[in-house]
Amino acid sequence: MARRRTRSEANIWPGFVDGLSTLLLVLMFVLSIFVVAQFYLGERVQIFKQEIASKDEELARLIAQIDTLNEQLGLAAAERDRLETQILSLEATIDQKDEQLAGLSAAVAASAAELEAEKSLSEEQRSEIATLNAQLAGLRRQLASLQEALDAAEAKAVEQQLQIENLSTRLNAALAGKVQELQEVRSRFFEEMRQALQGLEGIRVEGDRFLIGGDALFGPCDTTISPQGMLALDKAASAILEIDRRIKAQIAGREDDPQTQAIQDWVVRVDGHADSTPLGPSCAAKYVDNKGLSTARALSVTRYLESRGVPSRRLVASGLGSDFPLVAGFSAEALAQNRRIEFKLTER
Repeated sequence: MARRRTRSEANIWPGFVDGLSTLLLVLMFVLSIFVVAQFYLGERVQIFKQEIASKDEELARLIAQIDTLNEQLGLAAAERDRLETQILSLEATIDQKDEQLAGLSAAVAASAAELEAEKSLSEEQRSEIATLNAQLAGLRRQLASLQEALDAAEAKAVEQQLQIENLSTRLNAALAGKVQELQEVRSRFFEEMRQALQGLEGIRVEGDRFLIGGDALFGPCDTTISPQGMLALDKAASAILEIDRRIKAQIAGREDDPQTQAIQDWVVRVDGHADSTPLGPSCAAKYVDNKGLSTARALSVTRYLESRGVPSRRLVASGLGSDFPLVAGFSAEALAQNRRIEFKLTER
């Protein structure tokens, strides 16, 4: 009987080795899929950055055109003001000459005796009348020329105003397009990261945020992370470090390029949330209120992530208390959902 039991125990090992080999193959396959997904994410981020740079150049060109047209419009307006001032001066001179001519004409037509007397006027007076008539004709011609110049300046100003309005419309459209493209880039980026991290245990994705229930991380009125919470945070730390590594590889050699600053300044915001239940006396003695407790828990999470190698400059902790509940109500289930830690990838 002893010999038969020894042989049965020896036959267990081949099955155990086969099971362990199969588990290792599955793990290698999952890691390969994760690496391919991250590589594809890096390529997509590079394409989105190039699109933004192209739109920035187009926007700068449109702004330069608007500045040039504004300057030209200002010069045209100044020229028009000068012409209007000169026209007013000429019109005053013409009125004065008209009055002088009217006086001379009235004197000539006063009577036959005055007509005979006018015939005997000196050559000097006749010369003065001829000079006044010539000056009046010259002033009228100058007035007509100035009026033509003023009309041309006003037409040019109207044309430039239309160009400015057209460029303003294009500029607004370009700005709206750029905002839309930035929103699409951010949305696609978070979607790619969500797909890459959705298999991690303990992390729930809602939009552009990653949520871990507070009860899975901490005990009641406590900021010490539980063993189960440490496992979830280890996975989160690995994901953050992988993102940091890929971004550094993508911008290697271009760290001083202004176009790479936006992607270099990313941070993970760690928001602590509490439920709306007031703290008990012993807990209130340590944390005052729910906002103090949520802040302490957010700091505890960031310090744990730092201990797992995440750079401190990539983490921002904030305590929001019970101001932003996920669900309404005071049931045990609702309160449990509102006690949470949120991770959000954003810009500094």
